Amino acid sequence: MANVVLRPDRWAMVDYDPERLLAIAAEMADAAGLPADREVVVELDDTSPLGRYSLDSMDPVVVSMESGAFEDPKHPRQLSESFTAGVLGRLFFRAADRLSEGFADAPEDADLAPAAGIAWEVYAAGRLARTGQQAQRQRWVYHFRNRHGFSDEADAAFDRLWSADDLTWADIESLSAQALAGTPA
Repeated sequence: MANVVLRPDRWAMVDYDPERLLAIAAEMADAAGLPADREVVVELDDTSPLGRYSLDSMDPVVVSMESGAFEDPKHPRQLSESFTAGVLGRLFFRAADRLSEGFADAPEDADLAPAAGIAWEVYAAGRLARTGQQAQRQRWVYHFRNRHGFSDEADAAFDRLWSADDLTWADIESLSAQALAGTPA
């Protein structure tokens, strides 16, 4: 089981149970295949109700997010277990990718082209769905089409990304490029 650390481990603006959050993070780190000896740090900013999140470091694995990424929209300031698993699962799958040889040439997140970044998120979300977590497939179809166009080529690329388990960074770039090439002028 991954060594997960919360920073901070208590919050003033949200009523999240730190033990439950740690348990979800550990479950998602294991599901994504992060090495058990790799420290995983979850940094939560409870001063913002927004939902931004990022993968900030690989050694240790550091993920940062605003508290809205974990919040139950029907119960403000309360933890949504499914949203938490979704955000952490996608981030941890991408972290596991970065630790593999197939992603050695992937650019830093800040340097990702928007279309390629969404393609990678789709690949992570598809694998998350196969762990039994809610992954919101239609939400990702919408995001993918917004970046890649509404075409048969984009839909085929999405389906390949969503259903794959063993892609490399080159595969993701290629599928993204194929989808973009099918976009009507």
